[in-house]
Amino acid sequence: MKNILIVEDSATTRALIRAVIDEIGEFETIEASSGFEALKMLPQQEYDLIITDINMPDINGLELISFVKNNPRFAHLPIVIVSTERSEEDKKRGMALGATAYVTKPFKSLELQEIIKKTIGV
Repeated sequence: MKNILIVEDSATTRALIRAVIDEIGEFETIEASSGFEALKMLPQQEYDLIITDINMPDINGLELISFVKNNPRFAHLPIVIVSTERSEEDKKRGMALGATAYVTKPFKSLELQEIIKKTIGV
C-alpha cells in the first residue's frame, strides 16, 4: 500500500482530502497539521506522495516543498499543492520549487483523484 502525507492546517480540509483519497482505495493517508509537523514526520516512514497547502502557520507549504526538494533523501517525492491561492504567480512559484501539480480550492474530487493516480502511477 502506498502512503500519502496530507499537510494541511484545516482539520476539515484534511478530512475532505482523506475522503477523496479513500474513494480511490489503495492508499494509506497520514496527516500533518502544519509544515513543521510534516518535517518531523518525513524521516519516520516512507511516503509516495505529499499533498500540501501553501498557507499554514510556522512552516508554509512553499518552505516545505523547498526543504523536501533540497534534501537528497526526499527529493524524489512528488508533491501536489492544494491551495486557495489562485494567482498565476503562486502557481509558478510552487511549480518552480518542484511541485508536480497545483490544485485550487475548492477542488473537484475527480480532479484531485486523477492527479493523484497520474502522479503515483496507479
